[in-house]
Formats: sequence, C-alpha cells, structure tokens
Amino acid sequence: MPKVFLLIAVISATILASKPVYAQTAPRPASSIFKVVPTPNIRAFPFHSDLSAVSASSATDMWAVGESAIHFDGAKWTAFALPDIAGDLTSGLTGVADLAPNNVWGVGNINTGQQNPNQIIEHFDGVKWSVSPGPTFKSSDQPDLNALTAVSASDMWATGSILTLIGGTQFAFPLFEHFDGTAWTATLDESNLDCFMFGVSALATNDVWAVGTLGAIAGTFTEHYDGTTWSVATSPSPGGGQNILFAVTGAASNDVWAVGFYVTAQNQDRPRKTLIEHWDGTSWKVVPSPNVGGPNTQTISNELRGVTAISANDVWAFGDTNAFLGSGNITNLVLHWDGTSWKIVPSPSPNPRHVQLIDDVLHAGVALPQGNLFLVGVADGFGTMVLNATGQ
Repeated sequence: MPKVFLLIAVISATILASKPVYAQTAPRPASSIFKVVPTPNIRAFPFHSDLSAVSASSATDMWAVGESAIHFDGAKWTAFALPDIAGDLTSGLTGVADLAPNNVWGVGNINTGQQNPNQIIEHFDGVKWSVSPGPTFKSSDQPDLNALTAVSASDMWATGSILTLIGGTQFAFPLFEHFDGTAWTATLDESNLDCFMFGVSALATNDVWAVGTLGAIAGTFTEHYDGTTWSVATSPSPGGGQNILFAVTGAASNDVWAVGFYVTAQNQDRPRKTLIEHWDGTSWKVVPSPNVGGPNTQTISNELRGVTAISANDVWAFGDTNAFLGSGNITNLVLHWDGTSWKIVPSPSPNPRHVQLIDDVLHAGVALPQGNLFLVGVADGFGTMVLNATGQ
C-alpha cells in the first residue's frame, strides 16, 4: 500500500469517533437555553440521516444537509431526497450555501471507502435537488470536498483534499474549488504535501480562510485567499500528538476563529482536548478553552467541529464530548465566547432511540437575526438533530 494511503487511513480513523460502550443509564441533561427541535428522517434506522452543515438565506429558508437534507420554512422542517446519497456512510454532503429559496448549493463525497471515491456537487432550484457538473479531473484523481462558503451567487469556495498521480506516484494536496456563477474550477496546492482542509469561510472576495491539518506532522494548517492566490498562514499546534482544525468563521478581517482538537501526548489518540485559535489580523494564537472533565482529564475527550460568529462578543463553538473511559456516552458540547472568555453552555441530547446509550454530535450552526441560533448534527448516531436557542 502506498505511503499516502496509509496516512489518509490513519487520519480518517482518528477523526471518526469510535463506537462507544453502552452505558447503564442515560444522565439527566442539565438545564439549557437550547431546545431540541423535532426534525424528520428521510430513512428509517439503521440507515443514516446525519446532518453535517447548515445555511440560511432568511428566517423562513434554511437548509441542513449531510446523509440527508431537511428544510425549514420558518414553522416546520421537511425532509428532501438527495441524489446519490445513500444513507449508508458511503456518501454525504459536507457543506451547504443557501443563497435564495431557489438557489442552494451543496458539496460532498460519494463512494467513500469504495473503489471509485469522488466528490459531488448538488444544486436545489426551488423544487428538487440535482447533481451539478463540477471541475474536470483526471480519471485517477480522487477529490474530496469537506466544506463550502459563499460571498455571493457568483463567488463561492469549496475546499478539501485530492489524491492525484504525479510521475506515477500518488500524492495528497489541499484542494480549492471556486464557482463564478457559471462553472466550477479547481486549484491544487501542490506546494503543501499531505495537507487536508476541513473548513472554509469567506468574509469577502479577497478574504477567505481554510483550515485543516498537516498530516505528516499532525499539526494545524491554515491558508488564506487574498483575491489572487492561496497562501499558508502559520498556526500554532499545542499538542504533541494530533492537532486538527475542523471549522473557521469570522466576524471581521481581524477577528477570525478556528476550532478543532488536539492530543497532548505523542502516539496517543486520546484524550482529545478542545482547540480554539484566533486570528487578530496579524497572527493565529491559541485561546484557552474549557473541557468537560477539566483540563487534566484522562478519561473524557472533547472535540469542537463547528463555529459561528454573531459578533466580536458573541461566538459559538460546538462538537461533542466522549466519556471513552467511563459511560461511553457521546454527548453534545457547546461553548460560548462573550468577548472575554470561553465557557461551556449546557446543551440537551435527544437520545431518541436508545434508553442506555447517548451518541450525539453537533457539526454546524447558523445564526439568524434577532438572536435565533440553530445548531445541527446527528442524534443517536443515525438521525437528524437540530437544537435552537432564541434571544441570543
């Protein structure tokens, strides 16, 4: 097996949460400003309807996508079919941009873990989702898209990574794809080998951030687009083991947040600790962030998978906490920045199917006017999950 395949296998294995051990009892959730919103699943268990991304054009037009798609019209959620998304963990949309009720884009991947993995781009025209042409690649290329952001209907970026053959050897590079309103074009960053991008956020046409990990040394990795080129911006890696940034958002060009996790010890997979970094217009710096179980826990892992900024003093980060040496429960984790510090905010876990097991993860969030915050993810390891907090 080529070295690059081994590397990707290791990274994929460390990113995916391991199956928890069944707990004896489900703990009673603490009081929370968030409420679980009833949402449909387009497929019944054991098929998946997980949600990975969310975007809204207004308070009455919101889409959440993943292994399924659900739409919010301001009153209720409705499930929609996605072409080529099977609900069996071999396919799914990882990013969505809701520009208008009749103009919604989604990106993701198909045939994951199979012989012919590939990316997929889909579009909603106000009636149905359909597959949309993407960039042209070599037949041997394996592009992978993990996130999507939009400045406008004619200025969107998707990011991920690509396995491509160069001189008969397969290499992995960061992948950036741009939509100009007519067609998608792809850019491979061949100057950065074994780098994988997981999150992207556009503040302006000339101010776009992408974040991920440098697989070769397990360090964080960030790139910035200035309107002309993508270039690396040095970011700290506090852990001796893995350091991964999953998501990025910004309130201003000098106020950008990236989140993920790190592992303190080399050659260890856990415990994972929350990692939050801030760009002040000059450099990235680690900002202290709390963990369930405390800073020195050896039995609980904490991971941040998404972040959304409402203002400089109102930023939300979210993911999951996993009692990997204990109950086995995987429960929602929400942190809030008030302009001074990050604090844990209690969040409910719906636990709809199992009595003895909680397996919930938050992946993405969006804030609407008047302080209406929605967080989306997977409930019980299989179903759609939406949390809502108003007046924030």
